[in-house]
Amino acid sequence: MRNEKFLIAFFSRRGDNYVNGKIVDLPVGNTELAARMIQELTGGDLFQIKPVKEYPAGYNDTTEVAKQELERNARPELEGGLPDLGSCEVIFLGYPNWWGTMPMPVFTFLERCNFAGKTVAPFCTHEGSGLGHSERDIARLCPGATLADGLAIQGARVKAARADIEAWLSTLVFPDARGKRR
Repeated sequence: MRNEKFLIAFFSRRGDNYVNGKIVDLPVGNTELAARMIQELTGGDLFQIKPVKEYPAGYNDTTEVAKQELERNARPELEGGLPDLGSCEVIFLGYPNWWGTMPMPVFTFLERCNFAGKTVAPFCTHEGSGLGHSERDIARLCPGATLADGLAIQGARVKAARADIEAWLSTLVFPDARGKRR
């Protein structure tokens, strides 16, 4: 059905998360749920961006660490190797919105990979802040890449977001009726 190779690279945090005004324990993070839907719809490969040092278990502790990392412009070390982007045309990049942008491990990932000639399609989960300024940050960190319009999914709605994801995908990577990529 598709000639392109897709990669779905994502950062997600399970455990204590802020959802609908409450702290709830998520066995699977919201961004991972969205990434898995994209995988089902595109047949792409999944790659989880994991920092070597895990974030604290508590939500409030995690937000404090994330704020400190952002203020220091930190680049946390990542666990494992990086994916081979050689044959990928489209990289779906998923993350929660932390302090108006991506978590700093995503910055590390973007700086360590070469996205020149690739399309980067961001998607984020949030509880009211949308994509924030993450698209601007991605454009700065991925010179030579094409940045597709991002998709913001409210974390509390992620389980019901399949139709929104399908609609977003149809505008990004699938051929229209004339066989041209939009």
